[in-house]
Amino acid sequence: MAKKFAIFGNPVEHSLSPKMHNCAFIELGFDGIYYKILLEDGKDLKNRFLSENLSGANITVPHKEEAYKACDELDDFAKKVGAVNTIVRDGDRLIGYNTDAPGFLKSIDKFENIKSILILGAGGTVSSTSDILVDANYDITILNRSENRLDSFKKKGFKTFTYENFEPKEYDLIVNMTSAGLKDDLLPAPKDILEAIFPKAKAAVDIIYGKDTPFLKLAKDYNLPIQDGSEMLLQQGVLAFDYFTNHQYDLDEVEKIMREALSN
Repeated sequence: MAKKFAIFGNPVEHSLSPKMHNCAFIELGFDGIYYKILLEDGKDLKNRFLSENLSGANITVPHKEEAYKACDELDDFAKKVGAVNTIVRDGDRLIGYNTDAPGFLKSIDKFENIKSILILGAGGTVSSTSDILVDANYDITILNRSENRLDSFKKKGFKTFTYENFEPKEYDLIVNMTSAGLKDDLLPAPKDILEAIFPKAKAAVDIIYGKDTPFLKLAKDYNLPIQDGSEMLLQQGVLAFDYFTNHQYDLDEVEKIMREALSN
């Protein structure tokens, strides 16, 4: 009987994760199926996971912090960052991991001479990626609309700002880690702020994929190299697949299959 896997999110209809994982299952001969689950309330995640009899799952916005709470056990990195995007079942216990952060880190390898990064947002993806970026010796600043979401980052010693107290300076890489532009045509920060920082930046990245977001369109107006979230999606997916299949397969082979799936 095929093992079942899914991605939980809201929205989730745009997700290409099933395409990546199902292609890899088929190519590698693993008896599995992967599908989408629209989840309105993140607090329902564990019950839904168990009722669907899943072997594993990915979690996308806005449920990564609720996924963290739903797990019975966390690996050290997920525990440190407080956000989970990959869950594997062990009996009736849910084990939580975070593959977003290492996936994002690998996805920005192509950009050269990047030292300072301005992250827009303060959600679960920011929680994980900010820590791993600091460990990789990047200088991180976090800009968010509201002050209260910044408290945990302040406690860790991050430089944080809201729109009201932000003073534009030079940042090498500007990254949108909000959901602005996913279901709408909103920018992730006031336009005047973006117009003040884009001219001195070296590149812009949006973790939303498959869409030319308003953020990326504006970055292109300033002739910046841009990247959407497709590479991050791929890299975190390879790592999630490794957990799902209990480290059975060569990751270079998995990446090759998934990359091909995304390009078709």
